[in-house]
Amino acid sequence: MQQAVSYIRVSTGKQGKSGLGIEAQREAIARFIAAEGMELAGEYVEVETGKGCDAIDRRPQLAAALAAARKAKAPVVVAKLCRLSRDVAFISGLMAQRVSFIVAELGADADPFMLHIYAALAEKERGMIAERTRAALAAKKAQGAVLGNRTNLAEAAAKGADANRTAADGFAANVLPIVRQIQAAGATTHRAIAAALNARGIRTARGGAWHDSTVRNLLAREAVG
Repeated sequence: MQQAVSYIRVSTGKQGKSGLGIEAQREAIARFIAAEGMELAGEYVEVETGKGCDAIDRRPQLAAALAAARKAKAPVVVAKLCRLSRDVAFISGLMAQRVSFIVAELGADADPFMLHIYAALAEKERGMIAERTRAALAAKKAQGAVLGNRTNLAEAAAKGADANRTAADGFAANVLPIVRQIQAAGATTHRAIAAALNARGIRTARGGAWHDSTVRNLLAREAVG
C-alpha cells in the first residue's frame, strides 16, 4: 500500500473559520488518502505566525515532513496549495527537494507543472489585490479624504484590543489540539508540554520559545473559553 505523509499548516485565527483550520485540513487529507487507498505514515502540524514564514528554516515541521517522506519514499499530502505557499519561488524550491507533493483539493493527477501554474495564479491574484487596495487609498487621499481614525482614539484602541483577543483566541484554538496530543502522550507538567512544543518547532503567538508560564496562560485561556 502506498504511504503518504500529511502536512498541516495554520497561521491565523481566521483560518479556523475559513475551512483552513487544523481539523478541517486533517479531515480533507484523511478523505483523500482513504479514497486513493493510501496509508498515512505520519502527520506534521505547523503553527506559525508573522511575516517571512515561507522560508523553510522558519517551518521546521515542513522540513521534518520532507525528511520523513524522503525516507519512506512517500508523497507529502496537503489539503490546499496555500498551506504550502502562494509564492512561486517557494513552490519551485520545494519541487527541488526530490519529494512529490499532492494537493488533495486538486487531486492526485496535478503534476508539478500544474502546481507551478496554480501557485503563479495565486501569487498574481495576491499582487492584484494589493495594487487595487493601494490605488483605492491613493484616490481617496487625492480627493481630500483623511485616512485612518484620528477622531476616536478610545474606540480605535478598544477595537485594537478586541482584535488582539480574537487573534489570541484563534492562535490558542490552533495550538490546543497539539497540546492535547502531547498530554495524551504522557506530558503532564507545564514544563514538559513546553519542551514538547519547542521540540516540534512550534513557536508562541509572538514567535518565541515556550516556557512554563506561556503554557499555563494557554491552558488558562482554554479554561476560560
